This record gives sequence, structure tokens and C-alpha cells, in this order.
Amino acid sequence: MATTIELKKERLSIRTTSEGKALLERAARKERKNLSDFVLENALSAAEAVVRDDAHFELSDREWKRFVAALDAPPRSIEALRKLLKEPSVFDEK
Repeated sequence: MATTIELKKERLSIRTTSEGKALLERAARKERKNLSDFVLENALSAAEAVVRDDAHFELSDREWKRFVAALDAPPRSIEALRKLLKEPSVFDEK
């Protein structure tokens, strides 16, 4: 998330139930934030966690050794794939 003050140019509109809005307002007050800032900060934090999850994973020592071995292994010959790659593509000019 940005640490400097940036001009917010984009607008995001969401719908919720009255109970959902009341809960969000209560949580925002508890953190001494306005509703928009509270929702935006928490939504961005959740989005960063989801995206970061795609880039980071942890393996045990045993799993790491198996992973590296798989990366270092020579490629397997897959006849169906070899045949597919030899055929002209739908994007090739005729």
C-alpha cells in the first residue's frame, strides 16, 4: 500500500445490507477512521494478501529437494505434445 498521500481519482461503489454497513461503521469508529478510509485500507490489505499468496510459498526441506530435482530433471518427451507443436497453428497464415 502507498505510504505517501496520493490524490484519489477513482471511485468504487459497493452495496451491502444495513447490518453490514452498521458493522463497518462501528469498526471504522473503533479505529478512528471514516468509513471510506476503513473499507479501502482493509480491502487493499486483503487484495495484497491474495496477490502475495500467488508469489510466495513455503516448502519443507524434503519438499524443497523434490522441487529442485523436478526443476533440474531433463524434460519428458510427450508424443501428443510433440505432434501438437508440429501442426500449423490457427494463427499461421495459410
